[in-house]
Amino acid sequence: MNPPIWKRLVYLFLLMLLAACDGWNDPYPGDANNQSVLYTAFTGRPKHLDPAQAYSENEYEFLAQIYAPPLQYHYLKRPYQLVPLAASAMPVVRFLDKQHHALPDNAATDRIAFSVYEIHLRDDLRYQPHPAFSGVTQDLLGVHSLSDFSHTGTRRVTAADYVYQIKRLAHPQLHVPIAGVMSEYIAGFKDYAATLQQAANQHPDAFLDLNQFDLPGVQVVDEHTYRITINGKYPQFEYWLAMPFFAPMPFEAEKFYAQAGMRERNLSLDWWPVGSGPYYLSENDPNQRMVLTRNPNYMSETYPTQGEPGDAQAGLLADAGKALPLVDQVVFTLEKETIPYWNKFLQGYYDASGISSDSFDQAVQVNVSGEASVTDSMQAQGITLSTAVETSTLYTGFNWLDPVVGGGCDTSPEKQPTIRLGEPTTLAKSLVMAKPSDCGSCRPSAPVLREAYAQTCRDRSERARKLRQAISIAVDFEEFVSIFANGRGIAAQSPIPPGIFGYRDGEAGINPVVYDWVAGKLQRKSIATAKRLLAEAGYPDGVDAQTHQPLVINLDTTATGAGDKSRLDWMRKQFEKINVQLVVRSTDYNRFQDKIRKGDMQMFYYGWNADYPDPENFLFLLSGAQAKVARGGENAANYSDPEFDRLFEQMKNMDNTPQRQKIIDQMLVILHRDSPWLWGYHPKKFVLQHAWLHNVKPNVMANNKLKYWRVDDALRERSRRDWNHPVLWPLWLGAAVLLMFGVWMWRVLKRREQAKL
Repeated sequence: MNPPIWKRLVYLFLLMLLAACDGWNDPYPGDANNQSVLYTAFTGRPKHLDPAQAYSENEYEFLAQIYAPPLQYHYLKRPYQLVPLAASAMPVVRFLDKQHHALPDNAATDRIAFSVYEIHLRDDLRYQPHPAFSGVTQDLLGVHSLSDFSHTGTRRVTAADYVYQIKRLAHPQLHVPIAGVMSEYIAGFKDYAATLQQAANQHPDAFLDLNQFDLPGVQVVDEHTYRITINGKYPQFEYWLAMPFFAPMPFEAEKFYAQAGMRERNLSLDWWPVGSGPYYLSENDPNQRMVLTRNPNYMSETYPTQGEPGDAQAGLLADAGKALPLVDQVVFTLEKETIPYWNKFLQGYYDASGISSDSFDQAVQVNVSGEASVTDSMQAQGITLSTAVETSTLYTGFNWLDPVVGGGCDTSPEKQPTIRLGEPTTLAKSLVMAKPSDCGSCRPSAPVLREAYAQTCRDRSERARKLRQAISIAVDFEEFVSIFANGRGIAAQSPIPPGIFGYRDGEAGINPVVYDWVAGKLQRKSIATAKRLLAEAGYPDGVDAQTHQPLVINLDTTATGAGDKSRLDWMRKQFEKINVQLVVRSTDYNRFQDKIRKGDMQMFYYGWNADYPDPENFLFLLSGAQAKVARGGENAANYSDPEFDRLFEQMKNMDNTPQRQKIIDQMLVILHRDSPWLWGYHPKKFVLQHAWLHNVKPNVMANNKLKYWRVDDALRERSRRDWNHPVLWPLWLGAAVLLMFGVWMWRVLKRREQAKL
């Protein structure tokens, strides 16, 4: 006879209670414990995993572990230093003149017509297991991911694979973010791209086999060697060789994904990359989790044996010489909210974590000298902190084309208006003549008009310059970093962040327009100084001396969230210090970008993360040749100064020598004077890690850091158990109440049955 239903409910509840004691609140119930697994999180689906198209930080977080370009950044050494990865040695560079004759290594830049990079590859490079190498054709019925293919294979990586990937950068059906840059430097790239476009137009539905088209600037020498020919001298090209753009791509992979029915099943390089790096993507569910698994065919790379002074004492060389990677699997879990992410880290379910503003005070304490350390509660859990200034600049730009805050007008002969002798013009009527005409009734001559035009431009330029300088003093970015970034940043003196050649620390590096050097420290100039500059600009006490109207400045931004209101209110108050009204014009990202492209703004928020650690990658943001409106470049401020541009062209392709530093110093003097940006700040990266996670050293240039990290699985498991003891008494109490209720019901029912008898 079956027991009464109430007894069955009690049994079921007790079974659930016992089951809860094992695993309890573990977010990885399907994963085996005590395994070499790194647990981390991601906050948004990467849009591209194709190395020709990816260019975002959240995409590189995966790609840098999957692909092996020729070079990489040394994990431990600073300043950032390139070292071989897939290459067997650093590339050999030869210089040629226009007739392709060899030049000496110290040849003048203007004599160098071509730079030839010869890259020799290691002989132990192999691809991850993948069905593209199996040689077996499989029906796609029931196939939804790579794991559904029954056969996989691998093969050696060859120089031809690296050449094929470079050709893909010109592919007309791919959106390649660096195609424009590469077309300027890789010999024959523009013509090659045009040839591919023509072929694609002729056969729009056919697979475009890039092997059928030669790219003159990229050649295979032998199985393990290839050459890249660059127009002119471009030392920064080596930095590009450390990016996934220049990793190998097997022709078989692109052909495999080009099969009919693949794209409909999300089977593409954007979802399932094919690499020769330390890991491969074994699970891709961007709405829940993504998993990287050790590539069993990875080359014999080992942990660095050298670092900076202090690295050995910090335990960062304990794994020197060990085979990489040091963990077998990396599990990324989607976390859209910061609070659950933070709580899981404290419970030990994530091995490392950044710090949101909401959790900063709980995690970090800052002493009087500004040094940060973990709080006592964090220290009790064995949590430690690592910090590094990022190679990034967050700034507020002035639009150089704006008549109020911009650079005046162009006085070069080709930009001046055409003026015919003896004819009255609108310009003549509107200008105040610098030189009176010798005859009272005759019209001013063309040279007089041109001089008046030039003088008006100079006056307007000086007026706008002093306005920008006044605003630069008034907007206190030290205060901004303290309030809104929890001190995680340093106020910028120029576009160049610390760790990049050209950056100067201390008194030698200050912006003298905004700061004084007092008692060995930076000191922002007074508001009285800012108001004096404002008056000299023609706006005494914030009022236009000519129109008698209050000065109003517009700031365009994409900041529309609730958390942005306090930042914008703070910015308004900075302008109020000098009695200038700031109007914030918030809009969506697409509209904001449209305004930037058209130059339809006065001031704007922007930022830049280094592509590579070279001053050229920051100073080019203010090159006239990169003006957003005129050239479609990255100079969103449309800043233009002939002397700055001349020095930039001289500096950009130089090696890092004292002469290059001298030129950079001259360029920064011009930028300080003109103040085309509020220089903003360079953010600091804060990383917390548990005691079981080893070899964590922030490296803002090396995205392939996960292969160096090591996990003490046993310590992690013990800590998780200690920190996550289930509180069972409420359940036991509930069980007791339920049991008492069941007994009471049983008695009531039994009495009723007896009464019927």
